[in-house]
Amino acid sequence: MEILHILGYLGALLIGLSLGLIGGGGSILAVPVLAYLFAVNEQVATAYSLFIVGSSSLLGGIKQHLKGFVQWKTAFLFGVPAIFSVTIVRHLLIPALPENLFSVGDFVVTRRLAMFGLFALLMIPAAISMLKTCKNEKVKSHLESPSFAQLALLAFEGLVIGFITGFIGAGGGFLIIPALVMLAKLEMKEAVGTSLIIIALNSLVGFFLGDVFTIAIDWFFLIRFTALSYVGIFLGSYLGNFIDGKRLKKAFGYFIIVMAAFIFYMELVVKHSF
Repeated sequence: MEILHILGYLGALLIGLSLGLIGGGGSILAVPVLAYLFAVNEQVATAYSLFIVGSSSLLGGIKQHLKGFVQWKTAFLFGVPAIFSVTIVRHLLIPALPENLFSVGDFVVTRRLAMFGLFALLMIPAAISMLKTCKNEKVKSHLESPSFAQLALLAFEGLVIGFITGFIGAGGGFLIIPALVMLAKLEMKEAVGTSLIIIALNSLVGFFLGDVFTIAIDWFFLIRFTALSYVGIFLGSYLGNFIDGKRLKKAFGYFIIVMAAFIFYMELVVKHSF
């Protein structure tokens, strides 16, 4: 087994560890690990990421449901439009995109650059959300019920999140949670639990209704990788009893910024230098 593959499987453990320790963030590592350590192309990397993200989120969502922190009505209100758009993106848009999208002078914007560039760009607000103090985690829901306009806006945002999820292969929890707090009037714990179900629905449906029909799936590799991330989740949940999750979350936020810079460097400098 090549050293890069060994590092890749360690990355699978790290993805699970992050999810188990701080409840998020690990899924955003799936695409870089798959792309740079296992050298799969952008369509396969984002497809496999959807399966890994969806499976991990489903596991976490079930745990949150058992604690009473999932609002299923809101999950479906947000999730159904998201499922529609993520399926369209994975089944129709991504396979139809040409290898080279357009060029500016001698600089060619490829499909890979567009997908990974947007992914890296969205890693920045994800990292910022981790670097913020945990004051927002104590936000309580408003007394009033969400209005029709707020619910309609929530459904529209579901469409947008579904498009982003389908295009970059990441769940977008850092965008979903604020929407659930501000528009659906959920408490933070409910928003986190509900977002896990939404991410699971988006990712798994997008993968099974989109990618399964358009690319060849290496199921043995994908199940093995996902199983290792599950081991990391359970290990992280155990270690969370002894480690300060708030400090770890902040450190992981800085790590994500470094990863975003690495992706930009690889795609804008290394790939375009050949």
